[in-house]
Amino acid sequence: LKFILILIIFSKKSIAGNIIELYDSTYSARIERDEWGVPHIYGKRDSDVSFGLAYAHSQDDFQSIRDIILASRGILASVYGKEAAVNDYYVHLMDFWNNVNENYDEKIPIDVQNLCDGYASGINLFLKDNPSLKIKEFPILDGRDLIAGFSHRMPLMFGLDGIIKKISKEKSNSIGFIQNKIKSEIEPYKMVASNVFAVSPKRSSDGYTRLWINSHQPWEGPVSWYEAHLISEQGWDFYAGLFPGSPVPLVGHNKNLGWSHTVNSPDLVDIYKLTINPENSNQYWFEGFWKDMKVREASIKVKLFGLFSWTFKRDVKESIHGPVMEFDHGAYALRISSLKNLNFIEQWYRMGKAKNIKEFRRAMEIHAIPMFNTGYADRDGNIYYVYNAKIPIRDPRYDWSEFLPSESKNSLWYRYIPFNDLPQVLNPLDGFFQNCNSSPYLATGNRVDIPKVLPDWTGIEDHQTNRALRSLETFGIQTFITRNDFFDYKYDVEYSKESVMAYVRDKYIEDMKDNDQSILEEALLLIKNWNLKADSLNTAAALALIVLPNAFKIDDLKYDKNEITKNLYETINFLKLKFGRIDVPYGKVIRLVRGEKNLPLSGGPDLLRAIYFKKKEDVYQGIAGDCYFQAVEWGPKGEISAWSVHQYGSATSNKISKHFNDQSLLFSKHQMKQIRSLNDDQKIS
Repeated sequence: LKFILILIIFSKKSIAGNIIELYDSTYSARIERDEWGVPHIYGKRDSDVSFGLAYAHSQDDFQSIRDIILASRGILASVYGKEAAVNDYYVHLMDFWNNVNENYDEKIPIDVQNLCDGYASGINLFLKDNPSLKIKEFPILDGRDLIAGFSHRMPLMFGLDGIIKKISKEKSNSIGFIQNKIKSEIEPYKMVASNVFAVSPKRSSDGYTRLWINSHQPWEGPVSWYEAHLISEQGWDFYAGLFPGSPVPLVGHNKNLGWSHTVNSPDLVDIYKLTINPENSNQYWFEGFWKDMKVREASIKVKLFGLFSWTFKRDVKESIHGPVMEFDHGAYALRISSLKNLNFIEQWYRMGKAKNIKEFRRAMEIHAIPMFNTGYADRDGNIYYVYNAKIPIRDPRYDWSEFLPSESKNSLWYRYIPFNDLPQVLNPLDGFFQNCNSSPYLATGNRVDIPKVLPDWTGIEDHQTNRALRSLETFGIQTFITRNDFFDYKYDVEYSKESVMAYVRDKYIEDMKDNDQSILEEALLLIKNWNLKADSLNTAAALALIVLPNAFKIDDLKYDKNEITKNLYETINFLKLKFGRIDVPYGKVIRLVRGEKNLPLSGGPDLLRAIYFKKKEDVYQGIAGDCYFQAVEWGPKGEISAWSVHQYGSATSNKISKHFNDQSLLFSKHQMKQIRSLNDDQKIS
């Protein structure tokens, strides 16, 4: 009897081709996959659903989950070698695990612990059922791994790695505000961009409330989106977008409300240049005497080749300001917003469980998540936007854009700008808001709605991206927005005449007006007459968008006439060699390549239809931008409909699955699949 019970408790059994039942000693879940392979995960408790989510996501992309766990454990180099050692040093330097182990029981509520334990158990069961995927370095997981994983990723999401790289090379005094820049190759944890739009009943033509959940992320890797439908008897009924290693929705909607995030760039990191004791490198000058640093020894195991590895040891140091990094040109301490906070998962979990604006605001007031604009809409017709950020309260006597003096306690900060003091608006008078990685003060197009009251040292953006300009030129000027308008405007492929791209086109043509190289005449004329659109049939867009530099704001533009001209020659040669001409329809040049699918794309950098591309194997391929996104609407009686699409499919790394790329054609054609409808008995009573 005992043997039979063990078999029942520790089993996974298939009921049908697209349904599985999961059990272990604590959790149980049912995974049903729909025609698109999207997992609909059912459980009695939320923690059971999280258990099933981990298993389903592991089926579709276990390697990303595995690598995230290895990275947050600080053992990535033991699998990937010396190139990954910088990650493991980072884990030790930030002291993530001591913080988690010392505060987990006290700071993490029991229901969140259960949620995290459920997710960890789902991964453990997946590896038990798939032993060939188990590597000896991979640990048995518990809920602490999930908390540590978010602690590890969050500073990287707001650009800490870039700051560290800059300090290591810094020769001047200036640091400046950290701004997100689109690069030709997306870094592993880089948060790219995003759009969010909401329309209230007073602005829609039919009395509906509508929300675009439209993140722009890398199409592969640790911050690429995964879609799942979470259903529990404790109240979850959530269509979620989430990253590998997340037990909770990060964006999406339930029957009552939905939200999305866009990347913002508040100033969340300060750098202090330490005065080190010439007689003792572990001491720094503070408040009139030499103060000892906290010093710990970090052991980092590095794979060499085959079965051979090498463990090296390094001291990691900490001052009263924060973690310390030492270079030939000096020692620097980093003070980082929310570094010790462990409640990221809790906040997202409470947001997803909210049923109305009051509960959602209460969840946001946990104020653990240190960045991300948040746009919200609900079945009651409310729309809400907040520039969410965990911004330190700083002494205005210092220049916070530079390295800070470290000798006085006056330059330290301990408190944050309260959530309710952040730029935000509930139910703006015109019934519409947008954010496209742009100024919060122009979210509605009217600065009166969100006045600027916070100081410049907060780093809050005051610029407009092209996407923000175009959203105000489309959504913003339409008196009554129909459903068709709502969809058409999101897929807009035009640059504003006020955009950086328009400026660059005109400046380059002006700078080249005396050009006497006949080989460039046709290309320059094509660029000059380009109508600033990037639809798939446009015959000037490919040349223009490959050649001309772009940026979210003019201050970040890297304009070099000679570099552009060099790029123009190369692109002319490429287009003529591959297509026999330079006026090639855009969709023939910019492609979505996934398995056997090779499809045309429209859109481009900083367009509402955002596509970022890179040349790979003699083809310009999409690598980031529009990816997994949702459209949600609630009718006057609370009736709900929703649509979604993924740039690839639910099997995000399973190449043999039909769901590896089965949504790519929809994505290419600006189409979406319906995920909620009135015909599915989804009406809210």
